[in-house]
Amino acid sequence: MNSFEEVFENVKKYCLEHNTIPEIGITTWIDPLKPVSYDGRDAVFTVVTDFQRTIALSNYKDALTDAFLNTVGLNVNIVINVENDQPKNIQIPTDNELEQKHAELEQSYKFANYDYTFDTFIEGRSNEFALACSKSVAKNCVSSAVSGYNPLFIYGPSGMGKTHLITAIANEVRKNNPNFNVVYVTSETFGSDLVNALNNGLISDFHEKYRNADILLIDDVQFFAGKERMQEEFFHTFYKLYEEKKQIVITSDKPPKELITLEERLRTRFEGGLIADISAPDYETRLAIINRKSELLDLKMPSEVGEFMANRLKSNIRQLEGAVVRLKALNHFAGSPITISMAQSVIRDVLTDEQPIPITVEKIISEVSNAYGVSPDDLRSNKRNSQVSMARKVAIYVVREITQMPLASIGTEFGGRDHSTIVYSVNSITEALKKDPNLSNLVNDLMKDIKDKNKS
Repeated sequence: MNSFEEVFENVKKYCLEHNTIPEIGITTWIDPLKPVSYDGRDAVFTVVTDFQRTIALSNYKDALTDAFLNTVGLNVNIVINVENDQPKNIQIPTDNELEQKHAELEQSYKFANYDYTFDTFIEGRSNEFALACSKSVAKNCVSSAVSGYNPLFIYGPSGMGKTHLITAIANEVRKNNPNFNVVYVTSETFGSDLVNALNNGLISDFHEKYRNADILLIDDVQFFAGKERMQEEFFHTFYKLYEEKKQIVITSDKPPKELITLEERLRTRFEGGLIADISAPDYETRLAIINRKSELLDLKMPSEVGEFMANRLKSNIRQLEGAVVRLKALNHFAGSPITISMAQSVIRDVLTDEQPIPITVEKIISEVSNAYGVSPDDLRSNKRNSQVSMARKVAIYVVREITQMPLASIGTEFGGRDHSTIVYSVNSITEALKKDPNLSNLVNDLMKDIKDKNKS
């Protein structure tokens, strides 16, 4: 073999022939590795993004190490660095291309989108009242509206399930009352219909559509704010339907009293009905949502990964479902089992700038390695010299303290160590911290530095 490139080609060929890395894993994650140098001990590669590096090391490092051993007869340390600038002549998937692949896969799993019905709505303490009100409205609106339930006003932050509930009402009414005139629109559609009617002299058609509804459902009414003509039309539509005892259902991101840019007469009428709020889902509800979405995607979600995601993604349902879809995409393209590290990569993608990004095991291992003057690979290896052993135990302890990962998952991150080894490491450092102030200062400084760097 005359070059590192040729060696690497034989390594990839070995992985394919022995099925240690599937073809899609080679194409998506191993082919983008650019061989840089090989000295018989370290095989150094570069990739474009830290995301690619994390996936390659988390899922394929052992397979590549084994392939090098069987191809060149040497134990090789796999080193992957991130390039500062992407060479124009290298065809390596960019973040946008990976995102496009994820989007394409998500499109192919359209069947996994919920039908917006009451049966598919995950009930929890944060939404049980809104759900009960919605079911009551759907059941009773065939007759004259129940006093106190008209209008039904559901409010809560974006991504909490308001659209699911209001659509479920519409679907339930259509199912049980096929002849009912159900009008369900967003506030933007209402406004667009009004503008078209005014521009084309069709205001009578507009009135025919909205003022003859048997049940009118308006999503995101807060967008009426500041639009006087829309508010005027909606007020008259609301008044006519209300007088005729036709059901009205409205959603918003705020309660009526906080919609200060809406006309007072609209706010008071909203407040005259039943107001139900939806808040952020609790842990049990989040876990149930993750498991339901995983089932629809035919994704075998390890319990510890589902629990990890439910503990990290707390804002809204849309984030949870998006994370599961991305995890399915990553699992599909990587061709490897789902791990906590994989979930960490996904969570980084879906979290907004306002939310804290989870600290990864890779970052913790890197910081501890630097502090003790050893390599990250040493911490995952079977080396037993005192410096490496101490650094490894500290890293395990810090991972446990910061991430709260299950002990078995931490063992997987540290070279497949068993549960008892991880327990011993955690307990050993816990006791040592009580007796050794220098060690206590070092560990506290490490944890502070890791958290501070994650904020910057």
